[in-house]
Amino acid sequence: MIFNFPNSNSLLESVNNQKLYTDLVLQLRKDFSLANIEVEFLKNLDTYSPEKLISSLKEKIYYLLLERFTEYLNLLYIVDVPENSLKKIEVTDAVEVADQITFLILKREWQKVWYRNEYSN
Repeated sequence: MIFNFPNSNSLLESVNNQKLYTDLVLQLRKDFSLANIEVEFLKNLDTYSPEKLISSLKEKIYYLLLERFTEYLNLLYIVDVPENSLKKIEVTDAVEVADQITFLILKREWQKVWYRNEYSN
């Protein structure tokens, strides 16, 4: 499986095509919980479309980046976002950085879900 996606929307489209969207949301919920970060939007799976998930996740990352930086770093550690990916982020403004971090988190969480699904059988 290739994990090269141009953006969060195409990544979630692939997740939906493989019927693993719920698993991805559960993985996000698990890792946010391990980081002790309350995420209201991950509690109700039925009401969140992929677009709304991206938007809500981006908003939460933006908040953590500006207001709770230690928790933000802890989340990145728990999710296990590769350091070399973080170094490639172009720092323009906080909104753009939050967008790029959201994509990296979704990408890493998708890798975990895909590998678990692929090799658990």
